[in-house]
Amino acid sequence: MNTHTSDFACQLRSCDLRATQPRLAALTEVEKSGHITVDDLRDRVATQIGSVSTQAVYDIVHALTGKGLLREIRPVGLPTMYEINMHDNHHHLVCRSCGEVVDVACAVGYRPCLTAATSHGYVIDEAEVIYWGTCPACQQAA
Repeated sequence: MNTHTSDFACQLRSCDLRATQPRLAALTEVEKSGHITVDDLRDRVATQIGSVSTQAVYDIVHALTGKGLLREIRPVGLPTMYEINMHDNHHHLVCRSCGEVVDVACAVGYRPCLTAATSHGYVIDEAEVIYWGTCPACQQAA
């Protein structure tokens, strides 16, 4: 087990989750990819450890998201994606043409980085922003 895998094992155990081979592989692959769909994650985990079912990967991402280890991203019109939850304050930029997703730092830097016109009595602790545009590669191809 390398140092990085050991770190993931400690994170899993600190969240009262067993450090299973599929969970460790999933965390490793999500970290490598940055933003990944369940289908792509299943393929990468299967390559790393052998076979794994789509349902097992859904179970893994739901458990890891529920414990705050992964963050779910849901751009409209694209499949749900997952990333390592760094507990920082960033948003996402999505290419309308190819669907590439990149991280964008919050302009303000603290949470929440946007103030709602009215809170309706909520205590707001996070704002999620998705910027849409066309990536440089798609601009050149056009």
